[in-house]
Amino acid sequence: MFLEGQSILVTGGTGSFGRAFVKTVLERYEPRRVIIYSRDELKQYEMAEQLRDRRLRFFLGDVRDLSRLQRACNGVQVVVHAAALKQVPAAEYNPFECIKTNVLGGQNVIEAALNTGVERVMALSTDKAANPINLYGATKLCADKLFVAANAYSVGRGPLLSVVRYGNVVGSRGSVVPFFLNARKNGTLPITDPRMTRFWITLDQGVDFVLESLRRMRGGELFVPKIPSTDIMTVVEALAPNCRTEVVGIRPGEKLHELMIGEDDARRTRDMGGYYVLQPQQPWWDEEYLSLGAAVPDGFAYRSDTNPLRLGVGEVRDLLGALGLN
Repeated sequence: MFLEGQSILVTGGTGSFGRAFVKTVLERYEPRRVIIYSRDELKQYEMAEQLRDRRLRFFLGDVRDLSRLQRACNGVQVVVHAAALKQVPAAEYNPFECIKTNVLGGQNVIEAALNTGVERVMALSTDKAANPINLYGATKLCADKLFVAANAYSVGRGPLLSVVRYGNVVGSRGSVVPFFLNARKNGTLPITDPRMTRFWITLDQGVDFVLESLRRMRGGELFVPKIPSTDIMTVVEALAPNCRTEVVGIRPGEKLHELMIGEDDARRTRDMGGYYVLQPQQPWWDEEYLSLGAAVPDGFAYRSDTNPLRLGVGEVRDLLGALGLN
């Protein structure tokens, strides 16, 4: 069975996604070991205390450090690359720090995988990488292209490398729901723009999609799940219908609506039913895969404001209640 007896490395493994991914893998499979690679010793200690599993290994290290990454990748078959600097305002103010982690760190993951015999690498991206207007999105777009192009070096003798791109994780650190839950105590919710829309995915859905994509990958794909959208005023109505709202304006680098697949990418996008695949335009790409799924129509764009899957107030309220975020 997939991942049974495998050694798995998760960069950024103490983050929200990393913790959920590791917990799921330990529950569903019998991996040989799962290596948590991250910079924060306190978070590693807390994770070790919480999970208490003999299959866990903890490596202190930064993705900016290639030699440390290579040491961590020895004997590893699967790498899930989740480490990133993600806060949009922080990236705008500290641009090269974001570049060093997201771009140079991503390339280090590729080099380490190529040099140590890793079999599969899945990198996590973001909707902000599609037609980016902020530095965070630009660095993730650059990293996406690095992971796709790296398959040219690995064909026949190295890892398969692919990318998963999805939207905002409901309730994750820094997201709007925890912010609103805290702000409603004061009776006023600051909102950026009442027209704003976002894609929504739960942490468990994100983990499941990454696992499914790891099984399906042939190397070079960019996987995009079909997930719902909602607008900010629907979230306000679901969480705090009696609160006053105050429009504070869009932050630097922030979009009014998010995009996961742009019109220019439509010609290489396949609709696979529950998800889309953006195929690489490279000579090494598997021609047989071109016939799978269905071509999307000309002019297609996967946007949060025109997404046919839209959550209403009741659905948002039920979702947040199920996650204990109400």
